[in-house]
Amino acid sequence: MKGELVLNCNCTVFCPCVISLGKHPPTEGYCQTWGGIRIDEGHYGGEDLSGLNLGLLIEIPGLMARGNWKAAVFIDERASDRAYNGLVQIMSGKAKGTTGLFSVLVSEFLGAERAPVSYVTEGDTRHITVGKKIQGAVHPVRGADPDRDIVVTNTQYWMGPDITVATASKGKVRAFGRVWDFDGRSAEICQIDWKGPGR
Repeated sequence: MKGELVLNCNCTVFCPCVISLGKHPPTEGYCQTWGGIRIDEGHYGGEDLSGLNLGLLIEIPGLMARGNWKAAVFIDERASDRAYNGLVQIMSGKAKGTTGLFSVLVSEFLGAERAPVSYVTEGDTRHITVGKKIQGAVHPVRGADPDRDIVVTNTQYWMGPDITVATASKGKVRAFGRVWDFDGRSAEICQIDWKGPGR
């Protein structure tokens, strides 16, 4: 799967997990995060996933690396049944490959739901909407050179090696009994290139 992923979490400053790889706790001691994925190209079992969008909800009680995550995925209502089932396999970690770590770290998969998932870029702002459950807007944090993003590069982070430092101007969640509002909190933008097993 190739495309773009954004995350917005409850950390008050840029997420420590990117560099510490889960050895440093989130700024609030626990992590609550929502995300959006735009799939530019991808496939699973011969089924084309290109053009679909996903929404994510992740909850981590402490250090990222210790696991015990809770997670849910919202799958674009435009997905065929085969694409839907493939994306459930990928995002639950059962498909192995890049997202295989989910099968180890996620102790409770809250579920997968079909939903209208919109991922729209206007200027440098990413607008993500998942029905009435997630309303988000994420944009890069300004650097000394306003024409260049602040990017943490060459990391071993699970999403991808290069993470754009961002913040949310909107980050509202009402799903699976969670009511979150992370406006002004930490966010990340990442170009993804996720592989299947053995690639």
